[in-house]
Amino acid sequence: MSYEFFIAVRYLRAKRKQAFVSLITFISIAGIFLGVAALIIVLAVMNGFETDLRNKILGVNSHIVLMKYSGTMKDYDKVMKDVETLEGVQASTPFVYGQAMLKYRDRATGVVIRGVSTDSVLKVINFGKMMEGDIQDLSEKKGITKELPGIIIGKELSKNLGLMISDSVSVLSPMGIPTPMGIVPKIKKFVVVGIFDSGFYEYDSSLAFMSLEECQKFFNMKDDVTGIEIKVNDIYKAAQIADDIETKLGYPYWARNWMQMNKNLFAALRLEKRVMFIILSLIVVVAAFNIITALIMVVMEKTKDIAVLKSMGATAKSIMRIFMLQGLIIGTIGTILGCIGGILVAINVETISLCIENLFGFKILPGDVYYLSELPSKVNYGDVFIIVFVAMVICFLATIYPSWNASKLDPAEALRYE
Repeated sequence: MSYEFFIAVRYLRAKRKQAFVSLITFISIAGIFLGVAALIIVLAVMNGFETDLRNKILGVNSHIVLMKYSGTMKDYDKVMKDVETLEGVQASTPFVYGQAMLKYRDRATGVVIRGVSTDSVLKVINFGKMMEGDIQDLSEKKGITKELPGIIIGKELSKNLGLMISDSVSVLSPMGIPTPMGIVPKIKKFVVVGIFDSGFYEYDSSLAFMSLEECQKFFNMKDDVTGIEIKVNDIYKAAQIADDIETKLGYPYWARNWMQMNKNLFAALRLEKRVMFIILSLIVVVAAFNIITALIMVVMEKTKDIAVLKSMGATAKSIMRIFMLQGLIIGTIGTILGCIGGILVAINVETISLCIENLFGFKILPGDVYYLSELPSKVNYGDVFIIVFVAMVICFLATIYPSWNASKLDPAEALRYE
């Protein structure tokens, strides 16, 4: 152990007359602890929200959507076989996309209609929680006459229209059909065979599913489809796989990955995360000012000690090193404690939130408002490393001025009145 480190540790053990300095040191450690822990916890919760949101979006949507510039796709069976031969592609399924209006009694609302293949759709997308019914019911005739085709709607859509399982609903196409009286809307009755809960309000309130064949008939598409939905093994390689698909198939095919389709949303989340990091880092900066204050007071208390050390041959660099080590010890203790505390809280944030809810009798995140049954949290150890590094850099910078000031002390002036 170097004598600089030995003296720095000794100076942290305050005597009775230096109790105030010790209190400031403790406050400095507590400030670093709170700043580091708060950063880790908040970023873990934000990572959890982002992961939960991504899972919900990618549940109802595929990783890659393949379409044609020229419009609908005719030879989709061959295209699917070509796509599935590419490395990284897990499964594919055709789909039909269109907009329509649902009418039930005196209520009506616009919806997005998606026609899906009941044989392959579950290999690519996830409907979330099926509250009632099953996806296979789309391929079966339902209703009193056993002739009505099926439709699956979202939880919020069923609430808005007052629809339940086995209710028949009218679907109106905006394209219309030509008649001697002019263009009139195409109306066809469907029976509700399922209600899904994706956990995402926009999907639950504006999305409805039909079988591929019924959707093709309804939108007069014959045997054509809008495009192909593709699932990949690694979602973060979706952009590269989409480029490979375009390269293999060539024009007029084009592929769009999930990051492009939700670019604005995830960009906003990343920006919010960075802003929160900057804001919460100010807690560590405030704690660093406490370190500066503590070191300045220690230097004032140890003026005679510094003079004696210099008289015995200690260099200015050694004196500076003593007080820098003292500040770094304070910062290291606070950072380590904050890191341990922050990770423990972030890992158990769900349990802690439930205890708080049971203790005070209120919901932190009401499920009907936030569509979350629990507070999500995901510790990213890369973020933890960055937080620890930034905290230590701030603590190091905080030690420079007081240490430099101590190293410039003149022994003769310090001992003149002793």
